[in-house]
Amino acid sequence: MAAKTVRLDGETAETLGELSVRATRLRGGVRDGVLQVELAAGTTRVVVLPDRGLGIWKMSVDGCELGWQSPIRGPVHPRFVPLGEPSGLGWLDGFDELVARCGLVSNGAPDFTPEGRLRHGLHGRIANLPAHGVVAMLDDTARTVTLTGVVDETRFLVHALRMTTTFTLRAGRPGMTWTDRVENRSERPTTIQMLYHVNLGPPLLGAGAEVVVPAAELAPRDAAAAADVPTWNRYDAPQAGRDEQVHFMRLEPGADGRVTALLVAPGGGQAASLSWRAAELPCFTLWKNQGGVADGYVTGLEPGTNYPNPRSFEERQGRVVTLAPHAGIEFDLAIEHHAGAAVAEARQRIAGATPRIFPQPRPGWSDV
Repeated sequence: MAAKTVRLDGETAETLGELSVRATRLRGGVRDGVLQVELAAGTTRVVVLPDRGLGIWKMSVDGCELGWQSPIRGPVHPRFVPLGEPSGLGWLDGFDELVARCGLVSNGAPDFTPEGRLRHGLHGRIANLPAHGVVAMLDDTARTVTLTGVVDETRFLVHALRMTTTFTLRAGRPGMTWTDRVENRSERPTTIQMLYHVNLGPPLLGAGAEVVVPAAELAPRDAAAAADVPTWNRYDAPQAGRDEQVHFMRLEPGADGRVTALLVAPGGGQAASLSWRAAELPCFTLWKNQGGVADGYVTGLEPGTNYPNPRSFEERQGRVVTLAPHAGIEFDLAIEHHAGAAVAEARQRIAGATPRIFPQPRPGWSDV
């Protein structure tokens, strides 16, 4: 029995029984120079991107792929993502991960001054900032692979934020957990936002797929989503040209303080769940992008500190997290794959009472 520690600042590979880590530097096109780190424990495989804010690019469990097929051929090196583009939508040039963090200063829609100048771009900067101090540990006694790393989002005289992340995979368990600690390293108080954009496509997504969440309240983001309210928890086949639809929710946590969202594949034979602590991530957004396959047929399960509206709107609603000097907040999440009888068990565990549904955008929740 032994443990191995591996520094991941370049290409390397280590194996310890059923555990492994492999770091590869990608070449060519917009992915040129991206460091890709593949972690494996038993039949669970996860690909982490240190150069893209420690985002999770892909994941597979027992041969089932968790992720989606973006029209973007990523992973995209951040130098090809124009975050400062005047439209505020440059973030989309690099979007193709299973898990993309949004934050840390702002996590929602582009925010502009009254004069039309971009204040905050779509979904913030954290997903396009490089990590440092990235280390993996293989422990065949615990049967775990862990990866830790640090991402700084700092601007002189404005903010000094640090995110320290730990991923854990355990052989024999069909999923992974991770913890992000966000710290204010300044001598002044500051405010942050965080949202986890967790994106799933086929084979879990398709006509007849269903999302199961313990919703207490639900409201459409806008008029386009209002038309989908009667079928908010069900999915159709891809339809070319169909607009995205977004629903905002308040979910009811269990006795342990955690909330779980479950995407059940067509036929109910398999599913994927995302769980988190409701105290730190009280707002939930469901993104349904049911357009053509070539345009990105995908749904997003998105727990956040707030709803992904422009930061100035969310700040007026009090949906920002205040951190005192040198204080921090910890986010604790898990993704799991379910198959066979485990799907019905998860559904029964999660399903709550009938939610209160607002048929139109709710004042205070939507910036419309």
